[in-house]
Amino acid sequence: MTSPDVTVTVIVYNDAARLPRAVASLRAQTHTDIEIVISDDHSTDDTPAVARELAAQDHRIRYLRLPENSGGCSAPRNRAIEIARAPYLMFLDSDDELPPRAIELLLAAHREREVDFTMGAVRRVRVDNGRRSTWMPHVVAERRTVEGIDADPRLFFEHLSTSKMYARAFLDRHELRFPEGIHYEDQLFSAQAYCLAEAFTIIPDPVYTWYIEPFAAADSASISNQRHKISNVRDRVHVQRLIDDFLVGSGHAGLREDKDYKFLKHDFRMYAGDLPFRDEEWLDSFARIMNPYLDTLAPGAYARLPRPERVVLRLLRDGRTDDARLAARGLGHGVAPRHTTSDDSGVPYWGDRVPDSAEARRELDLSDLELDTRPFPSAQFRHEITELTPGTGASLTLAVRTYDPGLRLPVGPQRAGLLLAPGGRRMTVPFRLDPVRPGVFEGTVRLDLAAAPIPLQGFEGVRHPMVRLQQQGLSHTGLLLAPLDFPVRTARVDYRSGTIPHEVTAEPEGRSPGRLQLRWRPVGVTAHVVRPVVRRLARPKVRKAAKLLSSLLR
Repeated sequence: MTSPDVTVTVIVYNDAARLPRAVASLRAQTHTDIEIVISDDHSTDDTPAVARELAAQDHRIRYLRLPENSGGCSAPRNRAIEIARAPYLMFLDSDDELPPRAIELLLAAHREREVDFTMGAVRRVRVDNGRRSTWMPHVVAERRTVEGIDADPRLFFEHLSTSKMYARAFLDRHELRFPEGIHYEDQLFSAQAYCLAEAFTIIPDPVYTWYIEPFAAADSASISNQRHKISNVRDRVHVQRLIDDFLVGSGHAGLREDKDYKFLKHDFRMYAGDLPFRDEEWLDSFARIMNPYLDTLAPGAYARLPRPERVVLRLLRDGRTDDARLAARGLGHGVAPRHTTSDDSGVPYWGDRVPDSAEARRELDLSDLELDTRPFPSAQFRHEITELTPGTGASLTLAVRTYDPGLRLPVGPQRAGLLLAPGGRRMTVPFRLDPVRPGVFEGTVRLDLAAAPIPLQGFEGVRHPMVRLQQQGLSHTGLLLAPLDFPVRTARVDYRSGTIPHEVTAEPEGRSPGRLQLRWRPVGVTAHVVRPVVRRLARPKVRKAAKLLSSLLR
């Protein structure tokens, strides 16, 4: 048999339902001279039968079954490398796909110039809402050949092994294989590949479709979505230590700060957003695992972070876990602290006291946030629901407390509004915030969801109310944080005199930043008649015909 140009390994474990989709994406490739190896990590469902049926349909497909389950991605990939017949290798997970031209484009880049691997853009697709985005777009924005990782250490952020096509000779020359027996194997493998490669080519074209299920059930969530497990924290830190050892041993110790910055900005940042939702026991365990490793990171990596992230890290390292949980709410959304405390020279620090150590003072210094001087539309406030009371029908009464640590709001009552826009139509409920003490205001607002301006075709989706403040002709809109746990309330609302009924649910968001979450679900005639008709009318051919008819009638 002649050797194929490319071997693509599809790793699978108990995923009989999605495996055919992944394999179909390979059979549909524009470059057809490929070998497909289905590497099964000893599945116990119908995967073996499905895989054998797929192999019977296409002579390019081979089925490999491991004698026992390895519990990870590395072993099935490594076993497939052993039997792969092509000079170029790629890897695909069974729940993902390759875009039709992925192999063609990556192979063309190899043939254009001899490099150790080629890589392209990854398209992320949210399974729950269909939204698409590009993974780490800043590192794949343009076509280029990189002469070693030192030329662009930002690439540590793109640690996926599946977005790349490797020269088999490169992997064999360095005996580079996936580390078995650990999770987050991609991070170590990719760090090694980046450092060992003399040159690699990046193309901006999408070469991988990554399906994301951020709210999958805990028992079926991917490894990266199991951050609630302390073992997950331990695994991630363990891999980072292995990467650090490799950097030193391979002569790349100078890249340590870049790699540490990637860890803080990406890996730790994902845990930081979850901190408000963790209990004290979990936080204590997290700190015991994380803090010793944080102490080894380069100081320059911390200095490159935004101030709010540095605050969370410092509070955690100082053992102030309750404060770290409080500071983590609203990360990345311009949410202010509840309080600041200034020293004798007027330097403002996060929290209700001046930090004891010089290191803590450096990290908790909020001067660069300019809380008291930045333009009003970008000022930082903190709006919290302190009490939520269900009313009649679909109404809620919210007690709101606003913190103004920069003292931007004048003394006296403040005009505020609660903003909500289901279906693209804005609803504003005015209310008043009265001063309680300097920098703290409180008010009450009644939100009647039956008054929401639902469009004629109804609305299905989630919205989070915002708070708007006004001052001297300027306005500021900020997040409204809710209690992390309150009883879910669902009510039926017969909008437009009952012609477009919906169920509306008020619930805690359950994830960072923890806002009040309102969910609309069409029911009755809205779900079974109105929306199907609207979807048919929204089809491109129908819209085009409507435009043509409109032009003829002018």
